[in-house]
Amino acid sequence: MGNHGIKAYILQWIEEHKQEIHELSDFMWEHPELGLEEYEASNRMTEILRKYDFSVKTGVGGLPTAFVAEYGEGRPVIGINVEYDCLPGLSQKKDSCQIDPVIKGAPGQGCGHNILGPAALMAGLALSAGMKQFGMKGTIKLFGSPYEEASVGKPVVGKTGSYKDVDCFFDWHPWSDNMADYDICNSVFIVQYSFEGKTCHGASPWEGRSALDAGMLFGHAIEILREHLIPNGPAAAHTINYTFTDTGPSFANVVPDTTSIMLYGRFNDLGVAQDAYKRISKCAKGAAMATETTVSERLITFTHPKLPNKTLSKVVYDNLVEIGTPKYSKEEQEFVKQIQKNARLPSVGLPSGIKPFGFSETIITDASEFSWNAPYASFHLAMAPSGSWHNWMVTALAGGSVGKKCLDQAAMIMAGSAVDVMNDKDILNKAQQEWKTVMNGRTYESLIPDGHEPPIGENREIMERYFPLRKQKGGE
Repeated sequence: MGNHGIKAYILQWIEEHKQEIHELSDFMWEHPELGLEEYEASNRMTEILRKYDFSVKTGVGGLPTAFVAEYGEGRPVIGINVEYDCLPGLSQKKDSCQIDPVIKGAPGQGCGHNILGPAALMAGLALSAGMKQFGMKGTIKLFGSPYEEASVGKPVVGKTGSYKDVDCFFDWHPWSDNMADYDICNSVFIVQYSFEGKTCHGASPWEGRSALDAGMLFGHAIEILREHLIPNGPAAAHTINYTFTDTGPSFANVVPDTTSIMLYGRFNDLGVAQDAYKRISKCAKGAAMATETTVSERLITFTHPKLPNKTLSKVVYDNLVEIGTPKYSKEEQEFVKQIQKNARLPSVGLPSGIKPFGFSETIITDASEFSWNAPYASFHLAMAPSGSWHNWMVTALAGGSVGKKCLDQAAMIMAGSAVDVMNDKDILNKAQQEWKTVMNGRTYESLIPDGHEPPIGENREIMERYFPLRKQKGGE
């Protein structure tokens, strides 16, 4: 049977089995979990995968909520990205078209990962059903990737070598447009710098050593450094952001002996990113030296810039055109328009058209790690209004019928794209040749150093504060 017949079977399988995945999505929306606290989402996903004969390995890379699920044997090996973390402060009722949190200040699905992960899961399940039905050879690998919002999971899992035997990767994300470009994104590093000094009475500050002074001097050095870093265009701008996360004692009459700064750096070239990181760390050491304090640094994550693959992306684009975009009802579009009106955005609803195929620069994602191991392609489906992302509008729409229609369509497009690759060796050969050309002799090595300790538990206090009756695993 040709690919059209196989795809028709897979699409029908999704239609017949979607309720189970919709219930998973609803659970994840109603029980949002921050990065590396996604115990319930991870457990439910792996239970479903085992039910459908996937072998599952959990705790990959020492991350308690990471998993790799595998089905089939031989080549090609198809990798599919699965994400399931949420964002702090974005609680929102799904039936309200204005800011209306379920719990004020609580976490919420403001990036739509409650449909991203389940759609990837359903694509893998449907593809496995098609393999059984039509005797297709190959292997499906679903990579459960925790804490995408801080780009933590994939560099850590990548360090284990889990991505090295994959022939290509597929991914998707809800967005405000329908598109499947061959895109790039910046490298990102996240570092915490902690200064320590000596307290004393504010009336005799010469007796102490101010960690706050060191932090302020560090910030000033970064501002001066900006001019000397290679710039880039606004779509993938080279940026450095930092904030003071902790300074104490907070009583102004005591010279502070502790100050912590969290810093993000984003650069489209790996060499430029590595050089910037080294120079920023020198700024921190210089500030400590000048103020006679000490400084320690903790690398949270460091990702590669994403590498484009036009060949594989065109396969995804063709499936997006063939299978189509979500078909939202008049009532659903009216709900979106009311949200847009209340957010002071043009009240136009969600687009149904598809943007032309081409090159683009996109937002940071640690899925870039995939692209250094094999050809990688992703696509977007319109689910929430434009006007940035990570907001209450995304949470509201990800929890309702709009989100579910987007989920179903994404699963169909990913599974359909995988069918094309599995049944046409020429596609994969061409994509891999393009990938080798872009790699230009380079090999993937995770930028996470030996001995690195992932930020496990850093979000537990927030989870326990807002969801005190929910039992958080991994702690007392």
